[in-house]
Amino acid sequence: MKHLKTAVLLAAVALAGPVLAHGDVKNPVVKMRHAAMKAIADNTKVLGEMAKGALPFDAAKAQEAAVAIAAQAAMTPAMFEDPSNTDPKSEALPAIWEDFADFTAKSDALVAAAEGVDTSTLDGVRAGLGQIGGACKACHSKYRE
Repeated sequence: MKHLKTAVLLAAVALAGPVLAHGDVKNPVVKMRHAAMKAIADNTKVLGEMAKGALPFDAAKAQEAAVAIAAQAAMTPAMFEDPSNTDPKSEALPAIWEDFADFTAKSDALVAAAEGVDTSTLDGVRAGLGQIGGACKACHSKYRE
């Protein structure tokens, strides 16, 4: 149970920052990136709420959430390709463009984690959530303020 709580907390922390800190963003590409990160956060929250019992387990909803996370993660590198798309309110670090291949690999790892979630069981969701949280943290710890 401690592992589950840690995974839920990691996912929430990794994803909550971008959702809360960007109300004044002006650049439309940066706004799009923030919306994508919010979608990942919202869908991770669905899985997390199921994992801790705050929402009843629903395999179909879990599958929808995992598919949405994978889809947004797959689009992430394209949203960051152009390093000139910046905004003073963005927390994206220049390291993204300094090592874009690694940034892309980390995005791919999130895709793989989301696609690998066994959404047919609550235990599968719990295990998969840890993988998703780890993938989010790996990227955010290196590429986000």
